[in-house]
Formats: sequence, C-alpha cells, structure tokens
Amino acid sequence: MTENMKIKGAEDLISNLPDGILQHMLCLIPIKLAMSTSLLSRRWRHVWCEKPSITLGGDTLTAASINETLARYTAPKKKSFDLLITPITKEKIPYLDRWIKFATSHNVENLSLNFSHYYKLPDFFYNSSYFKQLNIYSHTIVPFKCTVSWTSLHKLSLSCCSLSDKSMAKILSGCPVLENLTLYHCGKLKVIDLTKSLRLKTLVVDRNVMVPEGPTKIVAPHIHYLRLLDSRPSCTLVDVASLTEAKLDVCYALSTSYFKSKADFLQDMVLKMLEKLQNAEKLTFGGNFVKILSLVEIRGVSFPMLKVKSLILDTVIYQYVIPGIQRLLQNSPDLEKLIVRGRTCSTIPEEHLDQYLKSLSLNPDQWWRSKDGFSLNNSCWNLQSKKLDKRVVLSGERYLKFNFKEHSLP
Repeated sequence: MTENMKIKGAEDLISNLPDGILQHMLCLIPIKLAMSTSLLSRRWRHVWCEKPSITLGGDTLTAASINETLARYTAPKKKSFDLLITPITKEKIPYLDRWIKFATSHNVENLSLNFSHYYKLPDFFYNSSYFKQLNIYSHTIVPFKCTVSWTSLHKLSLSCCSLSDKSMAKILSGCPVLENLTLYHCGKLKVIDLTKSLRLKTLVVDRNVMVPEGPTKIVAPHIHYLRLLDSRPSCTLVDVASLTEAKLDVCYALSTSYFKSKADFLQDMVLKMLEKLQNAEKLTFGGNFVKILSLVEIRGVSFPMLKVKSLILDTVIYQYVIPGIQRLLQNSPDLEKLIVRGRTCSTIPEEHLDQYLKSLSLNPDQWWRSKDGFSLNNSCWNLQSKKLDKRVVLSGERYLKFNFKEHSLP
C-alpha cells in the first residue's frame, strides 16, 4: 500500500527485511509483478531493479517493454538471466542481438535463451569468461568464424539446436572446465567425442520419436554418469570406461510390422549397451529396455555379467518383463539393492511383443510368465547374489498387476 494509505498502528514487517531477502522473494515471481511492487512505497521503489536474477519474455511482453526493463535493471551482480521470446514477432527480431549483448556485457553467470524457432547466435556470444551455466533452446550454433571461449562454463544444455559435429568439437575445445553436458533432440549431431573433456563427468542424451536422429556414437572415457534415451538409429557406446552410474531406456513409437523387422536389431543394441555397462555400480533401466531384454532371454541369448550394486527398474511388473528381470538378477552377483518403480512411458505394446514371438513360431502364452502374478518363491527369483538382502518397490498400486510389498530375503 502507498504511504498515505497505511493503517494506523500497523507495522510493515516485510519492508523491514534486508534487501537481499526482498530481492530473493522477487526472483520467485514474474518480472511484471516484481516491477509493480515499486508502487508500494519508497522502500520498494528500487528493490526489483537490484535482484540478481531476471526472467523476460512471453507473448505479453513487447520489445519496447523489454528494452525499458533492461534500461532500469541496475543489479550490481547479474547472476541469472532468462530470455524467453515466444513467439518471435517481426518487431522483436532486430533486438535479439542487443538483448544477448546485455547478458554478455554485464557478466551474467547463468544464461537461458529460448526463442521458439531457429535463430543464429551472434559471434560475440561465444566469447564470455563469465558464463557458468548455459541453457540454449532452438538456436543455430555455427561458431566457425569465431573462437569459443567459455572458460568458466561448468554446465551446458542444448535443446532442439542445429549444430554439426565440427561445431560441437569447437564448443568443447572452448570449455576447459565443463562438467555437465545435456543434449535434447539435437538431430544433426552424429558423434559426441568427449575424449579431451577431462573434467566432464555427466552426460545426458535424449533422442525421442519426434527427433529420432541424433548422435550415433558416444566416446566419453571420463564421464561417471550417463543418461540415454535412445531411438533409431541406435547410439553406440564406444568408450565409457569410467562410468559408475547409468540410466537407459529405448524410445518407441512403431507399428507391429515395423517392430517385427526391428526387434532383432533392438535386442542386439541393448546387449551391446550392457557390455559397456559391466563395471557400473548403479544402473537404472526403463520399461522398454527391460521388455527387450525379456525377448533376449526367451531366445536364449547370453547376457554379460554385471558388477552392479544398485539396480533400479522403472517398469510395471508383469509377465512381459519378468524374463528380463530374472536374467538381470542372476547376472548381478554383487547386487545389494533392487528398487522397482511402477512407471510406464511410451511403452512397447504387449501385442507387438506377442506378434514377434509368433513370427518365431513361439507361443506367447507358453513363454510369458503367468498373467495371474507370481510368487517370490518362484524359481525365476532364485538369486545368485548373497549380498541382496532387501527389495523395495516405490509405486502406487494402480501400476502393479499383483500385490508386491517390501520383502526381506533370507
């Protein structure tokens, strides 16, 4: 409220808070609402101007309003700057370089750019020693005519970006302290070679059915954590020698006939991935990954032995995954913890699996486990591991096809 409208005897406890706390509070609300607090009193007039983080964009902000906001923004240390321009109108296009220049010239540490359609980043953007975290969505990245110098960058996330293998290599060469790399749906990228990225420990690659193309080879001898959502064509793990933790699944949206023609390829793919994961201590597999492993087990193909100590399965427990789980457990003699979470996403339809078995002259009813559930005393749960003393299921009952609670094993 304004000063001439104060209630007699009332105490404004919020306005008495230190500037740092008030600025942190304003970072949690939209910029237009934060700016409106300047009308409350003289105390609030300049608080929003000095908050360390600012988010601009949306279809309600015009180019003129963004320019005015940046002109009034006087924070001595601009830690985080998020620019979300969607949709891009003709009036905003001439200002895009200027807004990015604001971030680079004011030493912003965490920058997020989302322009909703491909926009070629300016050359000056690739030269900033202050960036610590970059999130870039839907941009054309072509740093051919300039030197990439992100010498302080620790975390880089590229989503729906158009960049070539040469562009990726140039970016990596300019990020000597990069620790975390995330690639979502970067379709033109074919090879991820992290051999020279000695400090990079975390790699996330997501290739879904909407953008099935993307990196087909991963050479990452120094990473410790890998999360890979694979699609077609498959992504080959060439070198992940230092890997200690991985989370894998297969993205799926195929017809029955197409699955029958690709089922053997998918089985070969997951087996090759397992071979590269033999030394990892913590593994997480999605439902489709386990279903494909079940087909491998039914066909009698051998699995590699694993050194995994903690195994997490993001799948509904029913007959279509039991053969694969059985073999995983039998080939994990050092397993100490098993967590099963009843989750399902873009799952392979059961009829596709049945049709594939029929194409091999196998009776699905004979090869899949009982549809009425199973007992923990069933032979398929006869474990070789002497270290596994507890199984935990974290799931709502609606995801389970039988009663399965926490059990202790002798």
